[in-house]
Amino acid sequence: MDEPLDLDDYRQRVALLYLTEPTKGEAGTAAFRRGRDELFRDHPQSPLDAGQRARFTGLPWFPYDPEARVTAELRPPGSDQELAVDTGGEDGAVRYRRVGRLATPYGDLTLFWTLGYGGGLFLPFRDATAGEQTYGAGRYLTDTIKGTWGRGLVHDRDRVMLDFNYAYNPSCAYNARWACPLAPPENHLPVPVRAGEQAYPDAV
Repeated sequence: MDEPLDLDDYRQRVALLYLTEPTKGEAGTAAFRRGRDELFRDHPQSPLDAGQRARFTGLPWFPYDPEARVTAELRPPGSDQELAVDTGGEDGAVRYRRVGRLATPYGDLTLFWTLGYGGGLFLPFRDATAGEQTYGAGRYLTDTIKGTWGRGLVHDRDRVMLDFNYAYNPSCAYNARWACPLAPPENHLPVPVRAGEQAYPDAV
């Protein structure tokens, strides 16, 4: 299969993984984690290279925590200025618009809209586990350009449900051939979030 078709297939499988029941509770996270392992192990568009896939035994996760599923109020953003994040790769700087601030038990987070063709919601964050238990540059809760609907972030007008059990690593956490936009300082949380995906031990 040609690479563009592989990539299209991968994105379709990611979207289906997020949208297919069960989507809640411990059963939902278990099904999601199994599906994500399959994609990472078997798909040619996996963030892992061939050597990593041959050694793959599964992605590491914190145990499911029902308290990590929280409701946040969406408040006005602190600034209406666009944010540009340099990916360090061929995509250069990616531009974002602030949608609003989310008040969570872990601290406030900015929800972004990715500017450019199509657009999408984007919620990166970095917490106090970064560099020890989790990837040092932070994790994502959603990036809907990549089809991540319905699990990490679900919104109903100004009420937003965040489930940190679905926090996941950007592709650059696994292999240095990838470049990713990372969490800006306004999305650095002062406390640990021991939910979601942990640091990948076989990163290259």
